[in-house]
Amino acid sequence: MSDPAAASEDDLSRAQRIAKPFARFMKKWRAIIERRPWLNVLYKVIVTVLGVLVTVIGVILIPLPGPGWLIVFLGMTILGSEYHWARRLTGWLRMQLARFWERWRAWRAARAERAERAAQSE
Repeated sequence: MSDPAAASEDDLSRAQRIAKPFARFMKKWRAIIERRPWLNVLYKVIVTVLGVLVTVIGVILIPLPGPGWLIVFLGMTILGSEYHWARRLTGWLRMQLARFWERWRAWRAARAERAERAAQSE
């Protein structure tokens, strides 16, 4: 089996290569927007409304089957493009979700192990 750390580094380098052209484009785009104060305000309002709307839709979809959490993270990422608090909250949410899935997998493995032991003892 391959080394997960090496695969992780490979994924990271691939993501960075893909992100560089996008980052250059966004830097130019933000420079154009910041030259015009009214456009900067309009951009912030649009990003805020869109980010909040996507996040709220994601929160509504969390209990339903489908990509609720993915939509929440997408909305928070949109907000994070303009607001530091949203970037920090997104990082915290990712950490909490990772902890939840880790505990869930451990619980499922322990349950399967108990069921297997019970089946062997019968």
